[in-house]
Amino acid sequence: MSLLVAGILLWSATHLFKALCADVRARLIARIGEWPYKGLFALLIVASLVLMVSGWKATLPTALWQPPAFLRHVTMLLVPIAVILFISARAPTDIKRFIRHPQLTGVKLWAVAHLLSNGEIRSVVLFGGLLAWAVLEVIAINRRDGAWVKPGPVGATKTLISALIGLALAAVLVYAHPWLSGMPLLPRG
Repeated sequence: MSLLVAGILLWSATHLFKALCADVRARLIARIGEWPYKGLFALLIVASLVLMVSGWKATLPTALWQPPAFLRHVTMLLVPIAVILFISARAPTDIKRFIRHPQLTGVKLWAVAHLLSNGEIRSVVLFGGLLAWAVLEVIAINRRDGAWVKPGPVGATKTLISALIGLALAAVLVYAHPWLSGMPLLPRG
């Protein structure tokens, strides 16, 4: 469990550093250069992911509660929406006219969806931890950046293409879920 917690804390601290310590970050980039900074950032993110995956695998799935079966269906509905939001952050889409932080909103929705259908301690730590990080990240970014200036419209076609890409990625994630997490989502047959 300690590796899992360490991974979540490293992930959170690395990401929050940009929003909470903008001056320190700027001085660090000025001192070591932009590409070495990006390399260090990437290394810390990879290390946090390794810690989270290792911690997840090393932690026995101890049940806190047994979620009702219907919540699995709710999760299967919410995750594709979360993926669409996640994708829309980097794509031309009108979603950004309605949601200031679509990527972080997608992470929050993904985490909530997984908390609904997983009642074991390691799930609460992982998904609850990442949900807490995403909430704090939104607050920190909003404080740093000030008032939201909504982007201009890009049109229904680009928004639809982005949504279809998100749905396709969600389908790939459902199929790959056993290899990514060790948990099959679809019946074998």
